[in-house]
Amino acid sequence: MHTLDHTENIIEVKGVSFSYSGERILDNISFNLHRGDFLGVIGPNGSGKTTLFKVILGILKPSSGSVSIFGRDLSVFKDWKKIGYVAQKATNFDPKFPVTVREVVAMGRYAQVGLFRFLGKHDWRTVDTALKHVGMFDHRNLSVGDLSGGQQQRVFIARALASEPEIVLLDEPTVGVDQKTQGEFYTLLKKLNDELKLTLVLISHDISVVAKEVTEIAYINRRLVYYGEPKEFLKEISGDKYCGKGVKLIHHHA
Repeated sequence: MHTLDHTENIIEVKGVSFSYSGERILDNISFNLHRGDFLGVIGPNGSGKTTLFKVILGILKPSSGSVSIFGRDLSVFKDWKKIGYVAQKATNFDPKFPVTVREVVAMGRYAQVGLFRFLGKHDWRTVDTALKHVGMFDHRNLSVGDLSGGQQQRVFIARALASEPEIVLLDEPTVGVDQKTQGEFYTLLKKLNDELKLTLVLISHDISVVAKEVTEIAYINRRLVYYGEPKEFLKEISGDKYCGKGVKLIHHHA
């Protein structure tokens, strides 16, 4: 476990632009993510949020600019087991596939041990610990297809945790779950951020829900419109200044 240093840059994005078929998707985006941060990335539909994730993960190469992870440029960065990823549920899993909760989480362990290796006792303990962190250990022998949408997403988080990452990126993980489950989900992420000292980056449309838990907000609309504290962002929201199509400002009453 690393000693938490909130001044240490985990991810550095410098002047990143990305174009596709002549259309500018990302335009000169720069920010530093520090160890222990919980960053909420928000913005309208089509604003480039998922594209930014793909650039950070090395799936897409930026048209200009650079990304460094743990001080190493993406072109030479190799230690991908330090990064966990949770995709949207709709693109993540076939619920009809006959596999148990524990088996799904074990898939995430292969980032540490390597493909085609057998998992040892330590690996299975790590899998079970990940399940306990997300409150799904008692469901470990159930079929994933029999779980609710919210429970399935907890399993996918546990799968990401099984590789013992230092950063976890989550791309709209609450798509298709109800508002109450969303709130519980974000509370769980904040708990993991606090207790495991995980650095988290989350794409979401739900500004008010996310703002209650994250430490920073990045509002992207092709450009980086805002980067800073959630409270300041909520103060600046006025009319349609930020809330474009596909961004929900939900008022929660105490």
